[in-house]
Amino acid sequence: MKYNISVLVIMFLMSIGVNAQLDRSKQPKPGPAPKISIEVPGEFELKNGLKVLVVENNKLPRVSYSLTIDNKPIREGKKAGIKSILGSMLGNGTTSIPKDEFNEEVDFLGANINFGSQSAFARSLSKYSDRILELMADAAINPLLTEEEFNKQKDQLLEGLKVNEKSVATIASRVGTALSYGANHPSGEFTTEETVNNITFGDVVAFYEKHFNPNNAYLVVVGDIDFKTIKKQIEKHFAEWQKSVDVSTSIPEVNPNAQYTQINFVDMPNAVQSDIRVTNNVDLKMKDADYQAALITNFILGGGSSGYLYENLRETHGYTYGAYSGIGASRYGASRFSATAQVRNEVTDSSVVEMLKEIKRIKTETVDPEALKLAKAKYVGNFVMGLENPQTVANYALNIKLNDLPKNFYTTYLQKINAVTADDVKRVANKYFKTENARVIVVGKGSEVIENLEKTGLPIKYYDTYANAVDKPVYEIKMDPDMDATKVMQAYIDAIGGSETLNKVNSVYMTAEAELQPGMMMNLEMKKTVKNQYLQIVNTPMGSQKQVLDGASGYTSAAGQKTDMTEDQIKAVQEESSPFPEVNYLNGGVTLEKIEMVDGVKAYKINVDETTSIYYSVDTGLKIKQVKTSEAGSQTTFYDNYKEVAGVKFPFTIGQTFGPRRFDFIVKEIKVNEGVSDADFD
Repeated sequence: MKYNISVLVIMFLMSIGVNAQLDRSKQPKPGPAPKISIEVPGEFELKNGLKVLVVENNKLPRVSYSLTIDNKPIREGKKAGIKSILGSMLGNGTTSIPKDEFNEEVDFLGANINFGSQSAFARSLSKYSDRILELMADAAINPLLTEEEFNKQKDQLLEGLKVNEKSVATIASRVGTALSYGANHPSGEFTTEETVNNITFGDVVAFYEKHFNPNNAYLVVVGDIDFKTIKKQIEKHFAEWQKSVDVSTSIPEVNPNAQYTQINFVDMPNAVQSDIRVTNNVDLKMKDADYQAALITNFILGGGSSGYLYENLRETHGYTYGAYSGIGASRYGASRFSATAQVRNEVTDSSVVEMLKEIKRIKTETVDPEALKLAKAKYVGNFVMGLENPQTVANYALNIKLNDLPKNFYTTYLQKINAVTADDVKRVANKYFKTENARVIVVGKGSEVIENLEKTGLPIKYYDTYANAVDKPVYEIKMDPDMDATKVMQAYIDAIGGSETLNKVNSVYMTAEAELQPGMMMNLEMKKTVKNQYLQIVNTPMGSQKQVLDGASGYTSAAGQKTDMTEDQIKAVQEESSPFPEVNYLNGGVTLEKIEMVDGVKAYKINVDETTSIYYSVDTGLKIKQVKTSEAGSQTTFYDNYKEVAGVKFPFTIGQTFGPRRFDFIVKEIKVNEGVSDADFD
């Protein structure tokens, strides 16, 4: 005890001493910009054309190898997807080592080997460096390319494409690049089910033979190695790599920027929020004098939580979780400036207006000196931290080679960053942020956002999910004037089993699970009765949550804390507690608004109240979607894959949105009139 008190006294006296020396009422002055000293890598070249850069770093007993094949951008055309399939096939064995043996040895050594269609990366402890280099070289020079593996990877690619067809972010990226660069440009083309089905095993092998060669290859070695030793090892393992005939490819011109500011809209009826991308092409290269100024200007606009976009859309208006911008550089002239945000449907139009306003602001208003100083300080800090990673240093060395940069490019980098002035910011913003020629790519639910987007005054052009121009979608679908909410409810009841069958249901017990991420599951248990009793338990690896309603009172519990429900919460849960709320809706209180398209299906939109809408298929009568809105945003539930249990049809796939993400709960078990007791709701 006496020892502990002494420690506290010493700490207290130290704090007094420190406070006596520092005036905390004044912000400390920043020190001088750190001087960057980047080690010049050792270099050599093999007879086959492979160029090697070696960066020795003995801080840790590790070594990494990065192989980059510097071909010009390659257009795949009607067989787009070849590069993706080849990249997934490479690194899975060699002609002399079967796939399983290859992967097992890499795992046994605690190493990593990964391949792309024109790249490779390997990492291991330095004591295994020679063997990992040998395996990497063997996999690059003598890959095990089999038709069986081709078919497997092709099927996986097709399955991934199907999954992404409902991804708003994927569609926004695809349409954005296609419209900006052109669908015939290597940077603008995209992979479809049709192009993948055009690919044969021979196409993949031919692509490898034509493009995966040492002609334009660079191997960067970083880590605890000796230059002379590694040179001998590389000469030994890569010497047999055959130089190929140089392939000359022509790169088409990118699409010109838009003639005027315009909205390019893609209708996604399943979208629970809109993806917005304000973008224009730029011709910016790393060796340009404007390069550092362009980076700082972009950082001020949308480089992080202190950027203009973030401060406006998130902090001031609460439209989104985050808004950012980026600007690219390319020696081939195919790069873009983009400002991006994912926002709630009801504020899509306002977000477009505010994003354009902030971009125009940085072009017309002189940036505040403190904001400029802060942006530089943050950027410099991130840059210096990056230098702690030896791989970053290696990438810098490769950048100098590939982009024809001066050798002192990075040693003078921070000097150029700190030399950027407020006038430079305004100048490069006007040069590269072309709001007057920008495309405002918006992917969202047209029936909810188009009317307000039209009020922005910006012309709107419509495209499908593959960047083909289309007519404006028809959002108002004619409805039988005799149709009403009661008829929709009765059609649903009839579709799932009929009133007589449903009246026999006193309770429903359900279990389901959803995958949060690979290998991480979320489990759901739910019980409902006709007595306004409701139980929901959600278990995740991070903990569990419980919600209980027993008639007119209820509580929630999480992390060991129990909280009684408020009156509003009780009312909300009561609406969900009935096994079949539609039976109650027959008595009135709900309204039929219109027919809408939901994932290509015509659906009646029923408004339960001001915050809840439910959609029922016109053709089947089944419930397919429910949307709840609040100040925090909207939450959507999808119902699919109906199966019969005890004479009643239940959805066995329940999709639930959480912000931009969607989780599909797969129902494992449903019990009717069993597995539920009053004790469950205590």
